[in-house]
Amino acid sequence: MATNTYSFKTYEEVATYLLNQMAEEFGLQKVEDKQKIIGLRSGTVWEIDGKGIGDGNTKFVIIECKRYTASRLNQEIVGGLAYRINDTGASGGIIVSPLGLQEGAKKVAAAENIIPVIIDENSSSTDYIMKFLDKIKVGLSGQLDMSSSLGKLVSRKDGTIEDKGC
Repeated sequence: MATNTYSFKTYEEVATYLLNQMAEEFGLQKVEDKQKIIGLRSGTVWEIDGKGIGDGNTKFVIIECKRYTASRLNQEIVGGLAYRINDTGASGGIIVSPLGLQEGAKKVAAAENIIPVIIDENSSSTDYIMKFLDKIKVGLSGQLDMSSSLGKLVSRKDGTIEDKGC
């Protein structure tokens, strides 16, 4: 993983970039960056960290990023996202954090069609660990030096092993 400390803004940018790269795995066509949307019920303007677009622009999901490194996200945070989903007419949400959700938050997320995504706090667009929907995706960059040897071991039925070398 990258060793630099990233700001919350960079975390949001990296998260939306990675989500866009994997949009199909979430049933989306694309993921857009930070923007403002209007609440249909409240009439208020919401600033969202990202917007996932699906079904030919007829459905969308709200993306919320929280780079909290000391504790998992609680149900109040996920409940706030649930309200924004309801108010804007979104079909669901994606909540991104380095540590995941507390138990109450998991229950709210499951009830409100919110997908939790874990992305390491110091991730970049090339170096990351991302967990979602029972999957783990890893990105690594840099130079990889490999040295190896090839050998062959033969295991016999009687349990003896013979080294045949290369």
